[in-house]
Amino acid sequence: MRKKINTAACCFIVVIMSFAVVRASAQEGQPTDDDVNAIAKQLYCPVCENTPLDVCGTQACIDWRVEIRQKLTEGWSEEEIIQYFVDRHGMQVLVQPPAEGFYLFIYIVPPLILFMGILILMCAVRGWRKHVPVESPGLSPDEQDFYMTRIEDELRRRQDDA
Repeated sequence: MRKKINTAACCFIVVIMSFAVVRASAQEGQPTDDDVNAIAKQLYCPVCENTPLDVCGTQACIDWRVEIRQKLTEGWSEEEIIQYFVDRHGMQVLVQPPAEGFYLFIYIVPPLILFMGILILMCAVRGWRKHVPVESPGLSPDEQDFYMTRIEDELRRRQDDA
């Protein structure tokens, strides 16, 4: 009797699971918000300055996300969609410009300047360590006392004048 109940329970669970699998596979054709946002993160808003498309709430951004969803539904790849927006609106819509041509300087120059700055700083610090202070000419203790006395007298005189 117990085996029949366990077998019936197992069959019931298998039937329920098969419906869940069918439901999930039916939704596979529609792009999710995550799919749309994965592309939208790579584009800037056409209206706001330096605001990624996935977080902007303007009507233009909403329209662009709808357009991205539509193109994903039509079977376009991520690269094709991004290139579509670049062709329509220019390179300024890209969050990260491609590492080719003139844009290659964006990737090379800042690290190069940083490296050169660190190198100059290291050389300067090394020079500071080697710097030996200039020693005063060898004055005898009597001469040092004479100059100290003159300085103290001058300071007292200025203090009395003020």
